[in-house]
Amino acid sequence: MSGRVRLARLTDLAALGELSRLSQQEHVDARSLGLPVSGPRIGVFSLFRLPLGAFQPNDLLFVYEDERRISGLLRVERDTSRDEWTIVELDAIGTGDSGDTRFRLVQHLIRDGARRGAIRFHVACSDRQGNPELFMQAGFARYGQEQLMFRSTDKPLPMPWSDEQARMAGIRPCQALDALPLARLYTAVTPQPVMRLEAYRLIDWEKLGSGSRVPRSSLAPILRFAEVESYVQSSGDGTVDLVGLLQLGVAREEQPHYMKVLARPGTDVSGLVEFGLGLLAARIGRGGSCPDNGVLSPVRTYESPIDHRLEEAGFATLDTVTLFMREAVVRVVEPALVPAVR
Repeated sequence: MSGRVRLARLTDLAALGELSRLSQQEHVDARSLGLPVSGPRIGVFSLFRLPLGAFQPNDLLFVYEDERRISGLLRVERDTSRDEWTIVELDAIGTGDSGDTRFRLVQHLIRDGARRGAIRFHVACSDRQGNPELFMQAGFARYGQEQLMFRSTDKPLPMPWSDEQARMAGIRPCQALDALPLARLYTAVTPQPVMRLEAYRLIDWEKLGSGSRVPRSSLAPILRFAEVESYVQSSGDGTVDLVGLLQLGVAREEQPHYMKVLARPGTDVSGLVEFGLGLLAARIGRGGSCPDNGVLSPVRTYESPIDHRLEEAGFATLDTVTLFMREAVVRVVEPALVPAVR
């Protein structure tokens, strides 16, 4: 292949919109991450119609150009506070060349990220269109799977809860002081290998009350929100431990809303889910720019039975996606004393 990878320019927007649209169709010569996210893809003006802060200055767009024709697109979100890069769109078209085009885009991203100090690269994708083979060939490791669950607009949302109902259920807005209990909640839910790879710090949990998207999911970088709200549920037994976390992403564009639930094993999250759906009903009921395009919720396979509680609330499984990650640094084991062996 004689083409090259470069940063996108403003003059590329029209071509990028068409390429993104074609890549989401079921063409044998088109490849994408295959995420079942409804709503419009990148368009000529959609990058600049998103709410303030949605397309951030440190996000990047790479294109693959061959003989003045753009046949590949890679869009990445950079988290500068954690030096993590997340691939949110990887498209290519072209008979016989789309797989090679995407591989060259990913390789270019890894080299560019290494120069800019990236520590981790993340991506979520379907197991179709050669996605797992592509990322494993590029040095990514598979570390989890998520069910993407969707609640359509055919079902009416429940009534918003009163302040008294929320207080009785132990639900309140998240605060910076919840950082340590949230870290304990995450530890109680998450397998040790996943914890080691995601490597959250207390400072990451402290930011949860101010719009942070920890814990990460396959959808949070892709669905750009005008606001992200976080709520916690206490145990009600007088301890400081938390039994549940609810994150809501309120959409302002033609895309679904977002709900993420995290709970300790054995916790019934039905009330937390109903509370979250009631909040969305209140936001939508105000009218304005808050659309009613359904609700998407990602659930990791080890977080069951949260998926069953979501099904009871009207959600249905759309697809299962795989999470991949590549570390750009070498972990060094801390020195420690060990028993002597004769």
